[in-house]
Amino acid sequence: MHWTENVARQLLSITSKEDVIVGNGGLSVSGLQHVGRLRGEITIVDTVLRITRKLSGKETRHLLTLYTVDSWKGKEGQLKQFKDVNEARSYTGWPLYRVPDPHGCHDNWVDHYWEEFGSYLNRFAEDVKVVTTKELYENNDRMKEFVLLSLTTHREKVIETINKYRGEKKLGKDSFPFQPICDKCGRIDTTEVVEVDPANYRARYVCKHCGNEGWQSLTKGKLNWRVEWVGVWYSLKVMFEPYGKDHATPGGSRDSCNDLARNVYGFEPPLGLAYEWVGYRTKGRDVGDMGSSDFIGFSPKAWIEVAEPEILRFIYLISPPMRRVVLSLEEVPSYYDNFDKAERVFFGLEEGEEDVAESYRLSLLHSPPKEPPFQLRYLTAMILAQVLPSGGRDTGEVLQRLRETKQLNRDLHPWELERIKTRISLARRWLELYAPEYYRISIVPEPPTKEITQILDASTAGLLRELASLLESLDSWNEDSIKNVMMGLKKDKELEKKLFTTLYLVFFGRPSGPRIAPYLAMLNKDFVVTRLRQASSLIR
Repeated sequence: MHWTENVARQLLSITSKEDVIVGNGGLSVSGLQHVGRLRGEITIVDTVLRITRKLSGKETRHLLTLYTVDSWKGKEGQLKQFKDVNEARSYTGWPLYRVPDPHGCHDNWVDHYWEEFGSYLNRFAEDVKVVTTKELYENNDRMKEFVLLSLTTHREKVIETINKYRGEKKLGKDSFPFQPICDKCGRIDTTEVVEVDPANYRARYVCKHCGNEGWQSLTKGKLNWRVEWVGVWYSLKVMFEPYGKDHATPGGSRDSCNDLARNVYGFEPPLGLAYEWVGYRTKGRDVGDMGSSDFIGFSPKAWIEVAEPEILRFIYLISPPMRRVVLSLEEVPSYYDNFDKAERVFFGLEEGEEDVAESYRLSLLHSPPKEPPFQLRYLTAMILAQVLPSGGRDTGEVLQRLRETKQLNRDLHPWELERIKTRISLARRWLELYAPEYYRISIVPEPPTKEITQILDASTAGLLRELASLLESLDSWNEDSIKNVMMGLKKDKELEKKLFTTLYLVFFGRPSGPRIAPYLAMLNKDFVVTRLRQASSLIR
């Protein structure tokens, strides 16, 4: 049983009396909305709800709560987004939704940084409904009820419970777990409620930053973050919600919120699932966990420029939730290789664990094909984008080359053709944006004679002629057969170095490059053989 099905069955066991099962994820739009946030809040919730719906026939609802009233911290990464850092510091402590867009293209900070995530949500999950805490405080009747309970009937019990989980900085017995927005300085992190007027749904406050005193509507402020979390559960009737490992420590925030839900507000907290954060690797170095306000990582928009959403979903689903995943846009070809292998396992074309096949199936937002699809390897798509005259844009040319190289021996369905087009387009973009320099090649119209003759000796020329003859005799023209021929050539290390330097010059016009067999496999066999023989004759 896949781990997500285990979670779905647990969820069904505690929601047997519910007609609609609600899953939720929570994000603070404090900066870069990175793809790490697609793990728990999106992929896990979506997958568990889809399994739950299939097992029970019940309606499910996937919510995503954006914490938009959180205070803007003015961290280094946030300040750097503004041209004027001094001006930026003046927004410290403001609610996120009131902070200006540093780039001036959206109404505010939240709208700007949400776009590269929210605009692509439907590519990674089904029917996610986004709710903001600003909307909850202003318009949700259950949240308004919860706020009043927290500031009146349950106030003392709330403070007592929160203090059980705090260190030395306990809340005073007479404090209120709510901070209004100061009407004068705009901050939300320096206000303190001194009186509540339930009848008019407002609170009197003092601002420690600017000294302002006054009344503020309870729609313009926020609860203590632990209480607010419980308020989200209460107001949205949440039944399942994953959470990051930072909340999972014994006696930590999740435990305190469970305590508040059960023993103060009188309801069962949602089923939880802890998951590990997602790391970011660039230029071969793990730079740490992706972070929103630190601006570490990359967005869903950046991902879909070079890869399909299903590939990322597969990475998250094949990994147990508490296993750290480290992502790099420079490693997209290897992610595709793993996905393609899982597809072959699913269709019984290759041996593999059941979890691999099931992770592939669950990663798809549509039903899997009825028969094994034609697979164009991402690396091959990248090569075609470079070696074909059209750059792989001419589908007829692509199909002809695939048939010439015996990779394709049947007619393709229209959806398979679209998959080929998509992969080539994505691979071409990957080459432009993230590929290491040695991957960026082009087949030179004419080999650089001068450079070749400087290194070509009799032994190397003989090896080129032998290679040409062996390749010409191949019945199967593909990467493996070409590689086997090259490995079978008798050569010492010095001769091997000269051979490959010559090969790179002959085809790419430079002395080094990527593994050459996959590239030769996508070139016309007669062209390769002819060019090798021409090069071997250049010896003085």
